[in-house]
Amino acid sequence: MGKSKQIGNHNNGRKKNINKTWKTKRRTKDLDQIHADMIPENAVKLLKQDVDYDVTGCAQNYCLHCARYFVDLKTLKEHFKSKLHKKREEPYTQAEAERAAGMGSYIPPKKVEVHTQQVEEDMD
Repeated sequence: MGKSKQIGNHNNGRKKNINKTWKTKRRTKDLDQIHADMIPENAVKLLKQDVDYDVTGCAQNYCLHCARYFVDLKTLKEHFKSKLHKKREEPYTQAEAERAAGMGSYIPPKKVEVHTQQVEEDMD
């Protein structure tokens, strides 16, 4: 039996820790970013996007409240009825963070009333 000819740390070019890559692969927008998108000027741009073949559903079926793209109009309408779509909270503020840390009386976060966005049913 001869000596092994491999030299180095035996990882053969692999990444040592790929956990962060997997965790951030399907990362969505944060709550404050979603609420910034709900401003009417920004919402119009997101709901009327140009066709983009790299995005699911060619960027034509977008849920504004959840920041998700859907394959077709049917799945978008099913999503509007789901619990994930209906359970939305307001983003946290600095004042709320201070109250939770003991610098005031705690007020639980309010639920955001989710109004289902208007869907145009153009089947051309």
